[in-house]
Amino acid sequence: MPPRTEKTTALRVAVLADSDTRWKWGALTARRLTIDASGTSAQRVEISGLLLRGRATPTPRQLAEVGDVGIDADRVREVTAVEFLHTVRDEGYDVVVLALVGGAVQAMLHGLAALRLPARPVVVTGYVGVVYEKLADGLLLRHGADVVLANSRHDAERFRTVYEGVGADASAVTEAALPFLGGEPHRPQEGRDTVVFAAQPSVPASRADRTYLLRRLVEHARLHPDREVLLKLRSKPGEHTTHIEELPYQRLAEKLPGGLPPNFRLVYGHMGEVLDRTDLLVTVSSTAALESLHRRIPTAILTDLGVREALGNHHFIGSGLLTSWDHLDGGHRPEPDGAWLAGQGVAADGTYATAYDNARARVEALLAAARLPDLAPYYTPATAPGYLPGILARHHLAPDGHPLPGAERPREVSGVRGAVRDAVREAARGAYRQGVQRVAPVIRRMGEL
Repeated sequence: MPPRTEKTTALRVAVLADSDTRWKWGALTARRLTIDASGTSAQRVEISGLLLRGRATPTPRQLAEVGDVGIDADRVREVTAVEFLHTVRDEGYDVVVLALVGGAVQAMLHGLAALRLPARPVVVTGYVGVVYEKLADGLLLRHGADVVLANSRHDAERFRTVYEGVGADASAVTEAALPFLGGEPHRPQEGRDTVVFAAQPSVPASRADRTYLLRRLVEHARLHPDREVLLKLRSKPGEHTTHIEELPYQRLAEKLPGGLPPNFRLVYGHMGEVLDRTDLLVTVSSTAALESLHRRIPTAILTDLGVREALGNHHFIGSGLLTSWDHLDGGHRPEPDGAWLAGQGVAADGTYATAYDNARARVEALLAAARLPDLAPYYTPATAPGYLPGILARHHLAPDGHPLPGAERPREVSGVRGAVRDAVREAARGAYRQGVQRVAPVIRRMGEL
């Protein structure tokens, strides 16, 4: 990292994200870690956004819907893994936030280690929301970062248990909270009664289950004609989010017998703005439930399809929020369990302002260190020779973290060549989306005949 001068005293932070929700998490995490609760910082902070090129790279519309994350659009650009490593080498960042899926985090850790920088950046990573699957796999792929953020006390305890259980250093685990909590506490308004169902791209997965949930939501709207019923969608057909959505609710709604009642609407946009007018949030297991609970909005976790690990609603066992559409149709409103809430990082008690104090202090201490130790992920060519090389190869890195032959290319291609490359990339993405949302479901149905 180049030494700072009088002209470059700003704290330089890079956020690398691979989807819209991880961009939101990473950008807001960067702000929480560098700006205190009063909205000030001991020095000027410059945050740059980098989007890892892939199937879920967010579109401009998706970036706009994330809301204000404090990073100018002209400071956001798309990169490959190798281009990202070149950028870190050349730009001299002080902090790097890896808002990525676990395998990509692991690849970047090995790539950064292979750079052998004389003064490397502090590396931070974590999870976008509720961690209900692949706990050990995801955590060990994130091991090696200087800070592994946990969104709650519950998660911090689980994370440390996993690391210590395999003999890995657990000191990087740092308790914080979801960075995108906020908004005014819920206040009922006379004449307003709005129910919002927070949809998820991959939960549930089957056409039958998704159609069932849509049908029950529409029936709820018909049972309560004076109530506004909203289906909050994450993306439009053809766009990708953190998870693949093979069966968009928009497509299912088009085929629903009887059409849609006038008090039922599909909505997009920033979740916080939707919650501003929500009187009951219903979901299977979306992180939106935690945002809702933070604002003390009545929240329901559906049991209609069972309480199962595959659905993620098992995370809410003990919350007091588990219920069904039959009960909601009858007017039931779940009451959250206070002890459960206290361990989940929703900070509905007003402690959110200090939730990032420990994480901020840890980053500041690392920045003040004379020299950071070399990055040391749990997985190495010696400890995981049958697993790690494949993870690195997906990002065009060799087992030692260096770029594979042919992976390096000029960082900027302009003019006709650049236009052609962009067109080919968009065509490839379009073909992939068609395959996921059109062809794959047909093949699956044919296989069930």
